[in-house]
Amino acid sequence: MERRTFLRGAVIGSSAAAFGGTLMHGAAYAAPAQPGAGPYGALGTADANGIMLPSGFTSRVIARSGQTVGGTSYTWHNAPDGGACFTDGSGWIYVSNSEINPSGGASAVKFDSSGTVTGAYRILSNTRQNCAGGKTPWNTWLSCEEVSLGYVYETDPYGVNAAVQRPAMGRFKHEAAAADPVRQVIYLTEDETNGCFYRFIPTTWGNLSSGTLQVLKAGTATSGSFTWQNVPDPDGSPTATRSQVSGSKKFNGGEGCHYANDTVWFTTKGDNRVWQLNLTNNTYELAYDDSLVPGGAAPLTGVDNVTGSSYGDLYVAEDGGNMEICVITPDDVVAPFLRITGQSSSEITGPAFAPAGNRLYFSSQRGTSGSSSGGITYEVTGPFRV
Repeated sequence: MERRTFLRGAVIGSSAAAFGGTLMHGAAYAAPAQPGAGPYGALGTADANGIMLPSGFTSRVIARSGQTVGGTSYTWHNAPDGGACFTDGSGWIYVSNSEINPSGGASAVKFDSSGTVTGAYRILSNTRQNCAGGKTPWNTWLSCEEVSLGYVYETDPYGVNAAVQRPAMGRFKHEAAAADPVRQVIYLTEDETNGCFYRFIPTTWGNLSSGTLQVLKAGTATSGSFTWQNVPDPDGSPTATRSQVSGSKKFNGGEGCHYANDTVWFTTKGDNRVWQLNLTNNTYELAYDDSLVPGGAAPLTGVDNVTGSSYGDLYVAEDGGNMEICVITPDDVVAPFLRITGQSSSEITGPAFAPAGNRLYFSSQRGTSGSSSGGITYEVTGPFRV
């Protein structure tokens, strides 16, 4: 469905009382019909897994770092991070990165049509700090290294083909990727305080072995028009890719990235913003900025990984904050969808929907221990809007 610009006359749901004020373009906030409640209602008390959910939703643990997955012999990786789901016959696969350095890599869990775990295995090894990434239309997983001069690796979620390094997509501190099948490009975020936003144009769509890396150029304002310019040396040496093009727009800590309906959204954790690129007219604007929420009552803080539902809702995971996944709806509601309790030293990572849209997967990267060896991967099932 078509998504409107967020926070134009926005409705905000949070644990705070309803408030009034202004945000972007003088837009007035309206009090939500149910203060503290999003489209699924208010969060209930924490369940046995320590997760607060709206009525009708349930959670289960899928995997824990250092322990075998389900009835398999495969040991789940540490520090689970970015993830995505892929169809697999009548079932599906959830892929998850490992944000540790060295080793890193990515793993996969297979489910049958009833949601039972039927297998788990490694799909990428011997890489560094694989943070986020993105799913391609040809059903591969792009696993991104969040290190200086990091690579993008194209991996096979089905575990058949070996992972392939994709240097043409640039060497920089990668974070997330999002495929645009209309323009046949891959968008890329960069996790630097003065990072850039990129797109990669493959020579042949569906083959990432060669192509052109471009960087977004725009002014310093929070909205306006943008253009793209080629990055002369995608290998980032001796000059970093973010420093090669005069006028490239800087973003404070690029994180999650999601494409749908001629729009790409991405988050910047350094300033807690969600950005929106309108690709039909080449303009950009802020979709969410917690610093403009009156009274310090922002419902979403520590923006990080992001995914979208078939209904058109965005789900934004928090790195810190209240350990929430918040939903931003097509009707401009911003509200908590879930909250993990008792894990304040962790962050939420890897949100992704199963193909049917009725199951949401995500991880707490460091779990209750606060250590990378304490990661927990969850599934939430319920009446999601599809």
